[in-house]
Amino acid sequence: MKIRILTVGKIKEKFYRDAIAEYQKRLGRYCKLEIVEVADEKTDENASPSQMEQVKEREGQRLLSHIRDGEYCIVLAIEGKKLDSVAFSQQIDRLMVSGTSTIDFVIGGSLGLYKDVLSRADFLLSFSDMTFPHQLMRVILLEQVYRAFRISNKEPYHK
Repeated sequence: MKIRILTVGKIKEKFYRDAIAEYQKRLGRYCKLEIVEVADEKTDENASPSQMEQVKEREGQRLLSHIRDGEYCIVLAIEGKKLDSVAFSQQIDRLMVSGTSTIDFVIGGSLGLYKDVLSRADFLLSFSDMTFPHQLMRVILLEQVYRAFRISNKEPYHK
């Protein structure tokens, strides 16, 4: 199974990079993990709604260029479905059993996701009604993917 995290922007803070590296190491025994970072757009703080939409479109097109036909695409979105850790693990298990070889998880940038990215999703996933920085969301997602593999393998970790 290959897990790809498609995300806008690079991680600047060392503490996020350290956490990501730790989960990359832990996940290595369960899946092949790839993190794809697409360039983020600089946005003026006084940008108009149409300018912000253009930024989301450019970032969205960059994300979409990395999603291949046949890959299962899970987009992280506030309006998505909330799953507990066990249900999330079962979702990944179902995809593996059905022959899915690659799952793409998509995390948008600071302005959110372009509508075409949301439309491409096979599944919209929400971790909360709250908004999180996309850098932190990457860590949370990796932790939940790791937890999902531990649950499905009946290994201690899940509480």
